[in-house]
Amino acid sequence: MPDNNHSRTDAAHEAGVVSGPGVYDPVNQARVTINATVNGRQVRRTVPVHYRVIDFVREELKLTGNKEGCGSGECGTCSMFIDGALVKSCLVPVQKIAGRTLETIDDLDRDAGLTVVQQAFHKCGSSQCGYCIPGMVMAATATLRKRPHASIGEIREGLGGNVCRCTGYQKIVDAVALARDVLNGTKPAEALDEEQTESFIGSRTRRLDAPAKVSGAIKYAADMWMPNMLHMQVLRSPHPYARIERIDTTQARALPGVEAILTCDDVPGVDNFGVFIEDQPVMARGVVRYTGEAVAAVVADSPEVAHAAVALIRVTYSLLDGIFDAEAAMRDGMPQLHDFAPGNICKHTKIRKGDVEAGFADADVIVEETYQTSAVEHAYLEPEAGLAYLEPDGCVTVHSPSQNITHHRHMLAKILGRPINKVRMIMSTVGGGFGGKEDMIYQGMLALAAIKTRRPVRYVFTREESFIASAKRHPFLIRYRMGLKRNGRIVATEMKMIADGGAYAMSSPGVMNKSAILGPGPYAIPNVWVDAIAVYTNNTPSGAFRAFGAFQSEFSTESHLDLCAERLGMDPIALRRVNLMQDGAVTHTGQQLDRVLATACLDGAVAAAGWDDGVAYRSGRGEAPRDDLGRAGTREPCVPGVRFSQLIAELPAIHQTARELFAAAQEGDLK
Repeated sequence: MPDNNHSRTDAAHEAGVVSGPGVYDPVNQARVTINATVNGRQVRRTVPVHYRVIDFVREELKLTGNKEGCGSGECGTCSMFIDGALVKSCLVPVQKIAGRTLETIDDLDRDAGLTVVQQAFHKCGSSQCGYCIPGMVMAATATLRKRPHASIGEIREGLGGNVCRCTGYQKIVDAVALARDVLNGTKPAEALDEEQTESFIGSRTRRLDAPAKVSGAIKYAADMWMPNMLHMQVLRSPHPYARIERIDTTQARALPGVEAILTCDDVPGVDNFGVFIEDQPVMARGVVRYTGEAVAAVVADSPEVAHAAVALIRVTYSLLDGIFDAEAAMRDGMPQLHDFAPGNICKHTKIRKGDVEAGFADADVIVEETYQTSAVEHAYLEPEAGLAYLEPDGCVTVHSPSQNITHHRHMLAKILGRPINKVRMIMSTVGGGFGGKEDMIYQGMLALAAIKTRRPVRYVFTREESFIASAKRHPFLIRYRMGLKRNGRIVATEMKMIADGGAYAMSSPGVMNKSAILGPGPYAIPNVWVDAIAVYTNNTPSGAFRAFGAFQSEFSTESHLDLCAERLGMDPIALRRVNLMQDGAVTHTGQQLDRVLATACLDGAVAAAGWDDGVAYRSGRGEAPRDDLGRAGTREPCVPGVRFSQLIAELPAIHQTARELFAAAQEGDLK
């Protein structure tokens, strides 16, 4: 409950712009002159001393092919060559390239078209969102320069410092292997040509956007730049639940270079938005409901000035007792996070089919278990970013990697109080989304900033900001009860699911619907009872994520079927065969199915896996162990340290040379 005596005033850094020796001044930054050779051209630039190589290349030279995905050397999107050595440029101070040679993805081909490695990536369909590909190409190039005949293991290890969130890496490894063979003459250059086919289905068809992605030419939101552009940074709440008593922007507004500061008071239209329920303000209005919620936005001449100004905003909060457990949030007497949601229930989806209790009474075996899944970060390699500006006719335009631009456009029009024809949303190239960019968490601030300043405004999240502010996969608590006959036939299923929706609804209603509809699985069950409840808490909001809702509920169903097979002493595949829907089946929600391919799909999986029929836990019963592991065709694991294999093979020769040198030294023949 509210604690009116527990107040505090927060400023991120009260001494942000004090002048003096050794104190950082964002307005009058110390600068350094860098002379370097970049992509074969002599460059001389004076830049802030805190710049890293990635900043020098992207912000100063406007070479945006290499990306910044993490800022901590983990993802590899920023990989470049310094004097021919592969480096993570987000970790290298700009002073390190003075007098040296730098190569980026932007001109790796030296104006001759795509390199062999880039052509191979194009041929093999290695790029999906493409954000990781420039770094992958640089790492692959480095690997093949060192080892023209690299083994698959060495290729995998050479790419080990680079992350891809879209693919399973196989097509990337295939591309590097193809490039290796062309470069070392094992295969002709024609192997890079597009395959001729009469049908696109089942064929390796080239993506139209692949050349731009493998060369780094395609533009993501953070790559965009406009003349007279301003930069935005956002002050976010350090508290999960608190009442905002006062926001003091006096010091921040006085900082030279600050053009505007936005709060909820600057929203001219309806300050609520959401995919299903319009419950979220553009910036916190009166109360913050989760750690990381936007409180104010600063627009300034540079990112550094905007950061410093954010640190000078002082917010007085009255801390409130938060709710962090979804099940507890529904209890009587708990704080209500939204007035319109009694019991903090955001969405309750129900499915009722047949008579569940009668089904359990008829069951020979009843299996009960509780399952839990956790919140999951999308970790798309492209942090959120956007660029907004006013057209000459007054239309506000927002470029961002939004996965739901039509809905975002309509929400923006309401927020801005403008007719829909004066709001334009352009979906920039999406550097990975997986559902995480369906919810509109910053585009409203960008549009407001462009309108207020009448200048283009760019906003780029840091990886930390992306983690703290973006939606996650819903954590679920699932209580499962299933009744079966001795032959494995399911006669009743009961699923009671509670999902932590976090502070705002976002995609929770859709997630609940999908989890309930698909939760019981593709099985013919006469009696079904499903409750799927999304609950408001003071945790980070939950939103869309691949197979949202179905992932959690079907995980529990398939896990539960394995437990049931164990209880019945059945092969897990056999249990599923008994219950899979067939042609003409009626789903749990009453839909008539003409044709059902579930059994054919299962048959294909069984054949591909070489499934060894029998109970899964046979070794514990003294039976012969499984024989379907490690068969031919099974992908071999990655072997750590494979790069040392050549060195190990050469050790005898090295030892012999060492012995000869030692003998020569003893005889005095070696100086």
